[in-house]
Amino acid sequence: MSDAILRPRRSVLYMPGANERALEKAKSLPADALILDLEDAVAPDAKADARKRVAAAAASGEYGYREVTIRVNGPGTAWHADDLRAAAEAGPDAVVVPKVDSADTVREIERALEAAGAPDRTAIWAMVETPRAMLDARAVAAASERLTVLVMGTNDLAKELHAEHVPGRAPLLTGLSLALLAARDTGKAILDGVYNDVKNAEGFEAECVQGRQFGFDGKTLIHPSQVEPCNRAFAPSAEQIARAQKIIDAFDEATREGRGVVTVDGRMIENLHVEDARRILALAEAIAGR
Repeated sequence: MSDAILRPRRSVLYMPGANERALEKAKSLPADALILDLEDAVAPDAKADARKRVAAAAASGEYGYREVTIRVNGPGTAWHADDLRAAAEAGPDAVVVPKVDSADTVREIERALEAAGAPDRTAIWAMVETPRAMLDARAVAAASERLTVLVMGTNDLAKELHAEHVPGRAPLLTGLSLALLAARDTGKAILDGVYNDVKNAEGFEAECVQGRQFGFDGKTLIHPSQVEPCNRAFAPSAEQIARAQKIIDAFDEATREGRGVVTVDGRMIENLHVEDARRILALAEAIAGR
């Protein structure tokens, strides 16, 4: 099982790079990962200062277990190259790049990071948020071993599709599925997109459950209030953990006894069920270790 998938990324919170207080507050939030943002959250005239602030924060080592990433401005913008150089020097856990819609773009980013001296530990997280990215998602995901995570950009995807934001996200399901298939086929992790209505707790939790049922590893967030319900939604429940252990115990016992047929609670158990049970327990253990 890929290490990229096993690392908990239930809650991945965007933090505005121009806001010193927000960067400080992030040190105490229970998010699994942080995206220190230089793109949408930063006005054009504040980007240079935000770049320095974010690079210093990412290099500080003061965020504990949290995975710290930097979202740079997208390819083709005036700030992209300088952002990549600063991020490479800071050496965060990952560089999040918006508007990645081709394998060539991934390889260009990889070359730029390596030329700027990025450590091997600094991964690429590719945001897929256009129709082209959905159709070429597998090529994007497979373009580099440094690329470990796909991040759904659902707001931009809806805009490009001329789609409405509706409960259940029917207009986006094809794109979500294509990206998820690409991630699983290439052994990469994948994060669901943001939920915009911060005050709608019920709608947010429903979308978290939908994302988990789809198979996403976690969800990107825009407000600290979303962290704890997201953590709950994307963590294995006590019932899932107990059932996973029961499946593994039954399978191991049958193997010792040379039995070819295993049932748990009246249901036939195969290798695929055992593999999934082991994944659930490994994820639960990784979460508990925090």
